[in-house]
Amino acid sequence: MHTYSTGEEIFAKVNSLTSIETELPFSYYSLPYCLPSGGIKKSAENLGELLMGDQIDNSPYRFRMNINESVFLCTAHPLSEHEVKLLKQRTRDLYQVNMILDNLPAMRFANQNGVIIQWTGFPVGFTPPNSDNDYIINHVKFRVFVHEYEGTGVQILGTGEEGMGVISTADDKKNSSGYEIVGFEVFPCSVKYEPEKMAKLHKYDEVPSLNCPLELEKSQIIREQEKISFTYEVEFVKSNVRWPSRWDAYLKMDGARVHWFSILNSLMVIFFLAGIVFVIFLRTVRRDLTRYEELDKESQAQMNEELSGWKLVVGDVFREPNNSKLLCVMIGDGVQITGMAVVTIIFAAFGFMSPASRGMLLTGMIVLYLFLGTAAGYAGIYLWRTIKGTSEGWRSVSWSIAFFFPGIVFIILTALNFILWGSNSTGAIPISLYFILLALLFCISVPLTLLGGYLGTRAEPIQYPVRTNQIAREIPAQKYPSWLLVIGAGILPFGTLFIELFFILSSIWLGRFYYVFGFLLVVLLLLVVVCAEVSVVLTYMHLCVEDWQWWWKAFYASGSVSLYVFLYSMKYLLFDLKSLSGPVSAILYLGYALITATAIMLSTGTIGFITSFYFVHYLFSSVKID
Repeated sequence: MHTYSTGEEIFAKVNSLTSIETELPFSYYSLPYCLPSGGIKKSAENLGELLMGDQIDNSPYRFRMNINESVFLCTAHPLSEHEVKLLKQRTRDLYQVNMILDNLPAMRFANQNGVIIQWTGFPVGFTPPNSDNDYIINHVKFRVFVHEYEGTGVQILGTGEEGMGVISTADDKKNSSGYEIVGFEVFPCSVKYEPEKMAKLHKYDEVPSLNCPLELEKSQIIREQEKISFTYEVEFVKSNVRWPSRWDAYLKMDGARVHWFSILNSLMVIFFLAGIVFVIFLRTVRRDLTRYEELDKESQAQMNEELSGWKLVVGDVFREPNNSKLLCVMIGDGVQITGMAVVTIIFAAFGFMSPASRGMLLTGMIVLYLFLGTAAGYAGIYLWRTIKGTSEGWRSVSWSIAFFFPGIVFIILTALNFILWGSNSTGAIPISLYFILLALLFCISVPLTLLGGYLGTRAEPIQYPVRTNQIAREIPAQKYPSWLLVIGAGILPFGTLFIELFFILSSIWLGRFYYVFGFLLVVLLLLVVVCAEVSVVLTYMHLCVEDWQWWWKAFYASGSVSLYVFLYSMKYLLFDLKSLSGPVSAILYLGYALITATAIMLSTGTIGFITSFYFVHYLFSSVKID
């Protein structure tokens, strides 16, 4: 919390120019705007901000606490042909200027078809309907909401012994009272000034206040050799909003009923599947096992010859699956991604990842992923030992776990980065950041994955309850291809997810804040339950038709939800994100959608596989067939 005294200077900062049409961020100073007096200085940025393409710079926009003023900023040099072309392109691509004051983004309210829409930032310019002319926004009216803070005259100076705060009484009340900035609104307009009059003015000289909007004849057109003058007004307004609540205006949750509908919809799916699982366990499995256990040995031997369904595959159900190494690698990475998602969403739901800390969510996810390498290595190698019965080859599996998912992400991001570099976008990852990410991977994630793998070799593997026959049993011809059932199973987990997915996609691609992590946490827990239930039901169905190759099918039964997530992302691109223009933007969208779908496949597939494994183990541990 920062308090300001009357007349104290505060300078606004500027973030990258962004557009919902192109999704390519550009530096604010790539356009001919006024430069700050001391030159451009970049703010320190965290890992998440760099990856998101944020580039926060200082600006010449000066605010003096509680002083309302209308001031001249600068007159730009005559526009060149290149600058005119660039300004027109940024205007027609609906680029927004993103300003920040005391860590609050500038907020603007626009009237669209009678509905008040809340946006952050203001447009670079505008193009009137049925016109070829473009106009630049060169005058901005700022409204700063302040709350008068009365301190107690007490300050915490530092930390004493045993963690106690050292308290001193402030002699000067200025140290503990003042004004807090609790709101920042912007009203943009375009004004044509007379160059001769403006040439006489210096930076921060007073100019007459203006009423916006103005007629087009009085607006500043974008054309060659135009000298554009930039001005702004500041109005301070007292507010009853306190500093802890100042982000509430940005995080207003619309459509709470829709979120509740999503949860109720998911609960119905869960109860439906739980009913099926209940029937499988209590009516079918328990009945068969009880009947079997009541028979004497001779009757059991006779019954063994008459067995049908899942009991016939008792000698093959734990046979090593095809591509067992790849399965172990994907399960290891799935555990890592699932752990990262659950912990991140829990922290965010309890308010530890405030939107005021830009990039903190992404930074937290990366750090958690790196440190969960131990869990990934342990899970993958533990499964490897269970399947193989030996630890031989565990190092190779551990290295594969460490690089499988990061390798996929690295390849996709590198391809996208070449596109962003070619467009001179601030969204391009700098070479230095590439080396930082690789250093984090090799110095944290890889050693921890190898450590987890080593711990996995020391753990006691799961013992199969039945012996595996030397000769594999032939799988009878199926009426329908099994992959059709597996792919179709993904619809049920997707049904619990798709409404929340719409809000998440809107927040990412339409520049809106997403902060309903409490709902997201509930949806995530419901998704875990649905994935587990779907996989168990599908595994039992396959075993009943004497298909003992259940390992990969259990993984993809719940993992196939990623296919529907990717297809929904395509639907969102074509029908909901109509503003997105150009092949570059579409390729970026597809690249990020592919990374997301891969992560969801590994995570949901792992949940389904682990549940099915323990279900099959429990099922056959009750059978006494030799």
